[in-house]
Amino acid sequence: MFKFDAEKAVEFCDGMKRRDFLHAGSLAFLGLTMNDLFKLKASGAINKDKDVNCIMLFLVGGPSQLDTWDMKPDAPLEIRGPHRPINTNADGIQISEIFPRMAKHADKYSLVRSCYHTAAAVHDTGHQMMQTGRLFQGGIEYPHIGCVLGKLKGPKGDVPPHVLLPRPIGNTGGNMPHGQTAGFLGKIHDPFVLNADPSDPKFEVPDMLPPDYLSSMRVERRRNLRQLVDGAVKQLESSGDAKLLDSTFSQAYTLMSSAEAREAFELKKESETVRDKYGRNRFGQSCLLARRLVERGVRFVTVNMFETVFNEITWDIHGSKPFSPISCYKDLVGPMFDNAYSSLLEDLHQRGMLENTLVVALGEFGRTPKINPAGGRDHWPQCWTILFAGGGVKGGRVVGSSDEIGGYPKDRPTAPGAIAATIYKALGIALAHEIQSSQARPIRLIDHDIEPVNELF
Repeated sequence: MFKFDAEKAVEFCDGMKRRDFLHAGSLAFLGLTMNDLFKLKASGAINKDKDVNCIMLFLVGGPSQLDTWDMKPDAPLEIRGPHRPINTNADGIQISEIFPRMAKHADKYSLVRSCYHTAAAVHDTGHQMMQTGRLFQGGIEYPHIGCVLGKLKGPKGDVPPHVLLPRPIGNTGGNMPHGQTAGFLGKIHDPFVLNADPSDPKFEVPDMLPPDYLSSMRVERRRNLRQLVDGAVKQLESSGDAKLLDSTFSQAYTLMSSAEAREAFELKKESETVRDKYGRNRFGQSCLLARRLVERGVRFVTVNMFETVFNEITWDIHGSKPFSPISCYKDLVGPMFDNAYSSLLEDLHQRGMLENTLVVALGEFGRTPKINPAGGRDHWPQCWTILFAGGGVKGGRVVGSSDEIGGYPKDRPTAPGAIAATIYKALGIALAHEIQSSQARPIRLIDHDIEPVNELF
């Protein structure tokens, strides 16, 4: 992945820092040279008349369906849990009391209550499938949906096509890829990673400052770097990477100094009222930043609600340390999501952007129907709920249902591939399209027998 910032700044003997080099180098690999875009449109792989963006809210940890969006108030206490259902502004739809603001916007989103998968009940496999549509097998890492969109449609203006906020998913116990890279598409199509906390009062994006702040010394360093790269390419003509860096350096420099790109990250331009409404926390400010990015041309934004499930309050409510108690849903996690998600839908709707912006909120699995001895719920990929809004999705609907204890799909079972297919459909990307893999063979985006959740549209 390409990061706006590196964790350590190593200074070379000429005064240029390693971070400066990484900033320039990473920007060169944003997929800015998309020579086959018109061929793809002509082939029907992408719908040239459909320009829908996407914000994917990844709810790391796996929200409990029974405590959020698929309440079972008539089930025994050890099943239904401590939270009570409330009515929404959509007829017949109830959600948990931990989401009072969401209840007022149910006409804008729809619920798929019958998601499931049959792979191992570990976080990493769920991360892979929900963001790529496939489980990684045989050494093949499939690309994140946002990376596929970036490859097929390219960037708009000087902003990258796919941005990941605030940081990539870290350790969740499986030591496997999380599905947040371009996989076999190659690093040129990796998401642009902020790698910073936008809720930090000192938050700023390196190299996104106004031109007046770019000293002549820093400009000169970049010119020197260009000369260095030019020399390296001449000496290493057989190196594809060097040629790529040289051929795209000017575009990378343009992005680094672009007023459009810089302005997209200027959260301080939002009013204090708006920032408070989203929540002064990492997830809330990341959602606000996602709206700003899409508003200014970024096609796909992935927001990770959490980075890990260890020693941090998350959706992963096993009930004992290093995990979270079930009470955190009402005390912290629920309000955090409620404020950010509701504010995002409100803003997109009021700005006339919701119809052309798909907002998907999803986790990697659900939680066990029965509360465990520690007072929490464990991993349960057999059934859970995800949310769709905008991008042509009809609001106020429930697709599929679970059984009386929220343990298994009762009707319309929906696997991760179907969720990915639904996102691709909203984005105007043909499911039958094949993309070239590093194994020198084309791979179909979605398997032949998988259909999107058409009931949402």
